[in-house]
Amino acid sequence: MSDRYDHLGVEALLKSVNTYITNPAHILLIEKALLYATEKHEGQVRKSGEPYINHLIQVALILSTLKVGPKTITAGLLHDVLEDCGVPREEMVKAFDEEVTTLVESVTKIGNIEFKDEKEYLAVNHRKIFIAMAKDIRVILIKLVDRLHNMRTLKYMSPEKQKKIASETLEVYAPIAHRLGISEIKNELEDLSFFYLYPDKYYEVAQMVELRKIERDKQVETMIHDISEVLTQQNIQFRIFGRSKHLYSIYKKMTTKSKRFEEILDLNAIRIVTKNELNCYEILGHIHANYRPIPGRLKDYIAMPKMNMYQSLHTTIVGPEGSIFEVQIRTEMMDDIAEKGVAAHWRYKEGVKRSQPQEQKEIEDKLGWFKDLGMLTDESESAGEYMDILTHDVFEANVYVMSPKGRVIDLPNGSTPLDFAYRIHTEIGHSTVGAIVNNTMVPLNTVLKTGDVVQIKTSKQSNGPSEDWLKIVKTSHARSKIKGFLQHKELEDRAEFITKGHQMFIDELKRRDLDEKEYVNSKRLDSVLSHFAVSNDNDFYYALAVKSLSLAAVMEKLTTKRSILDGFNLEKLFKQPAKRSISKSGIRVAGVDSMMISLAGCCSPVPGDEIVGFISKGQGVKVHRKDCPNIKNEAKRLIDVIWDETVTEGKYDVKLFITATDRSFLVSDLVTVLSQCKAGMNSINSSVLDDKITAITNVTVVVNDAEHLKVVIANLRKVPNVLSVERSIK
Repeated sequence: MSDRYDHLGVEALLKSVNTYITNPAHILLIEKALLYATEKHEGQVRKSGEPYINHLIQVALILSTLKVGPKTITAGLLHDVLEDCGVPREEMVKAFDEEVTTLVESVTKIGNIEFKDEKEYLAVNHRKIFIAMAKDIRVILIKLVDRLHNMRTLKYMSPEKQKKIASETLEVYAPIAHRLGISEIKNELEDLSFFYLYPDKYYEVAQMVELRKIERDKQVETMIHDISEVLTQQNIQFRIFGRSKHLYSIYKKMTTKSKRFEEILDLNAIRIVTKNELNCYEILGHIHANYRPIPGRLKDYIAMPKMNMYQSLHTTIVGPEGSIFEVQIRTEMMDDIAEKGVAAHWRYKEGVKRSQPQEQKEIEDKLGWFKDLGMLTDESESAGEYMDILTHDVFEANVYVMSPKGRVIDLPNGSTPLDFAYRIHTEIGHSTVGAIVNNTMVPLNTVLKTGDVVQIKTSKQSNGPSEDWLKIVKTSHARSKIKGFLQHKELEDRAEFITKGHQMFIDELKRRDLDEKEYVNSKRLDSVLSHFAVSNDNDFYYALAVKSLSLAAVMEKLTTKRSILDGFNLEKLFKQPAKRSISKSGIRVAGVDSMMISLAGCCSPVPGDEIVGFISKGQGVKVHRKDCPNIKNEAKRLIDVIWDETVTEGKYDVKLFITATDRSFLVSDLVTVLSQCKAGMNSINSSVLDDKITAITNVTVVVNDAEHLKVVIANLRKVPNVLSVERSIK
């Protein structure tokens, strides 16, 4: 074991977990994970040169300060084993269990993500984080702590890498920590990101804070003494201390609210922690009786908690010498939640039961919003839309309104009653006909304010949302639901028109004494579709119903139909007659003798693909895949062809288009996989795009048939860093 192994870190970790984990078996599990991770990561080092295991020890130590369960700490120690050490999943399940392995697997999937500049690529990968969080909150706790320690050691990275990681941390991870109420981690992530992104501003704010530190500390100490005397006389149990505001929050207030440093009122901050809620309000009353409160600065987050479960009383008062103080008053449990957020109440999941069953249910209810993150992924049109919903509706939510029953709903600025309705339930949104805000009927485009009580009027006879609603709603969630409804309604309307058009066609056939079976769903109808450039039967019937296609013109074409081969001299196209035509490519043309046949180079069909023949002038029949876009508008020149079943072996070229994030030995790994799959290779060309990140590889592989090709593509997609593998079409 390396001399640089973090012995002090191990001692601190075991000391920390022993303060709240009392089951010896759980301690043994953590020790086993520590030894397992040490063995698997032996010889691996970080950018700093220290053993990699030190990072894992620090991750576990930080997790223990959040007092998470033993399996969470175990997964924290093991979270890079699957990714970096090549340990098979089955081995980890056997060494530990399915629950720990699933946690590690989930964190590994997130950890493999490299966030790039491309907006859509970022959205796709960030979405994975939120889906993982929705399934198991412990996954994101491990990832947040992993990111925190990486930020603490970011100095060993290149300046470019520092800014990239810091930017991602500030935009994604810090908001997650805030939404989960873990202010300890959120504040440190923000300050570290601030340091690497804007070092000049960081030092400027830090210097201003330091210049006033001695004066401020003295003022806070005096105020703490005075308030303590007041509360002691009232026989109230409490503890009181000063707190410092982190630098990024000061900078943000200075920039977003255009305030000078001297104008930020809560630089002098005091926190009072007491026994119960009643004591909180008692203390507030005594403070206001002895010090002048500043109007408009009282916030009661106990009666109306924030959506991350934060509770506290905030008031701003003027001290004896005119100094301004922000005072926070809360219970011990509220203080625990304020610092550790969701982690403070997830402990009972692994047996550390600190809450009563009723309290646990209330916690689950309050955290119901994060379960929605997983549901959104099935309903969103794209990863970009999903990220819009998360970014605007969740992270920017700062307006708190209530239902008549007291349910608090958080919404972004500018939200309307329609946004509120869709947040309650999709069907309530769809059936909304009116809104009552603070007992007054208001228009649906009314902008809501914090504290508003909103009641939605619904009707079963409602026709649902209209396109005008898209101009009213503010939240991406509501906009997504409305768009979905309108698209579904359009499909339903289309289905009605298709039915109507089909019936019109049948009625016209009967009126003309034509046999329905001869014309409906037959080859005779296919030629009509081709003539009028209609892609399928449904489009044909829809066009008839909406009058974009004349029924009379259709009937005229149908009853005077000519062969799709009219105009072509088949004798000149086809070579010497034979009883059955088989090309070198193993293709047969049903009912026609030998002819010139070749596979189209644009779509490279292989046995097993659905194919069609294209009659070319002077080159015989070119065989294309049926989905080839190059023959989409050539219906009149197509002919049926089939693969010859008697041809048992063949070699077929297929062009593949591979997108990946660039790394060393990428092409080598791709070639190795092709060899393992027993696929040949005629050419390969790989290049990196201007973003210096995305690698594009074009490769021509040689396969036996479609099944062989399927196996090749599936295995290429498993190569690390590969994003997609597609058959290319010229």
